Amino acid sequence: MNTSSPVTASAATTRSLKWRVVDITVASVIGVASSLIYWLAALAYGPISVLDSFIPGLWGVINGLWLFAAPLALIIVRKPGAAIYAEVVAAILESLLGNSWGGTATFLTGLVQGIAAEVVFLAVAYKVWNLWITVLSGTVAGLACWGYTFFTNLQAIDWNGPYGAMNLITTLISGAVFAGFFVWWLYLGIAQTGALDHFESGRDVRAKATGATRERA
Repeated sequence: MNTSSPVTASAATTRSLKWRVVDITVASVIGVASSLIYWLAALAYGPISVLDSFIPGLWGVINGLWLFAAPLALIIVRKPGAAIYAEVVAAILESLLGNSWGGTATFLTGLVQGIAAEVVFLAVAYKVWNLWITVLSGTVAGLACWGYTFFTNLQAIDWNGPYGAMNLITTLISGAVFAGFFVWWLYLGIAQTGALDHFESGRDVRAKATGATRERA
């Protein structure tokens, strides 16, 4: 029987949405670590873009490498704004490390992608934390990545043509895989080590693992 009153439950929910120092710290660490991956992906962009010589638009398969900071930070920290914060931090640091797009473009791209990833969790009021919502978040971030790229850097290319369609498909798949499935299993792996025990997200995973162990016993 649930003995919690509506007021108590509401208060707990409100408290859970407030950022703590540990939330800022972990989201920042995710942003910093992700920026290094983003920077390496930027270095690999040139060589991988030769895929276009086989199938125009195919290089979108790597776009997911720039998307995973947002959903990863959000499913771990579980606070509004975590996706935007981590993705922007990663984008700013990537631009400082140096890439071919420049600081302003990189910042704006990160902001758009972070917002897109955040919107999915906002739509479920930050109450659903599972694989499929994470995959949807990564996919929507991929859609935003594709849209921003076409409407800012590739205006001369027909976004509705074969190139645009292939780039859209590959970017959505890449977002779902790298910023969805990969992020979810990375989160589970980190949580199972106990490193996230200060977070509800980590305690949830550990509690389920403990319950499964008891059932087997």
